[in-house]
Amino acid sequence: MPRTIATTTDVDRAALLDFVRPRHHLVLLTTRASGRPQASPVTGGVDEQGRIVISTYPERAKAANARRRPEVSVVVLSDDFGGPWVQVDGVCEVLDLPEALEPLVDYYRAIAGEHPDWDEYRAAMRSQGKSLLRITPTAWGPVATGGFPPRLAD
Repeated sequence: MPRTIATTTDVDRAALLDFVRPRHHLVLLTTRASGRPQASPVTGGVDEQGRIVISTYPERAKAANARRRPEVSVVVLSDDFGGPWVQVDGVCEVLDLPEALEPLVDYYRAIAGEHPDWDEYRAAMRSQGKSLLRITPTAWGPVATGGFPPRLAD
């Protein structure tokens, strides 16, 4: 059986966002107060301004960590675990209600399209006390796939 060769493809910002938009399985990396990394599997999307958006609650570790140190990284995975992925580094802002309400609508649209009842959705976000993380990409690695190094192609 032929071996799969690992690949890396450098992309500009527009191509990065095109890659990220349809992929909603992410791992958010923030920094704990101790300085150690905190990894959180999350669902995310891309808003109209090209920021990665993640819904959360204000008391979650990821929100507290991002408030303290807004430099974060996000690993964007394909639905197929062996598919292409990319790491995006950026600056995170944490929005709480009421400021987060309309950006949470944008988040939903980025993930799932139109909601059947936006008033109901907004009420649910208020009653749950949701927050939103918005990450502005500042750097990113190449889009990569796993596999063998080229020297082991055969």
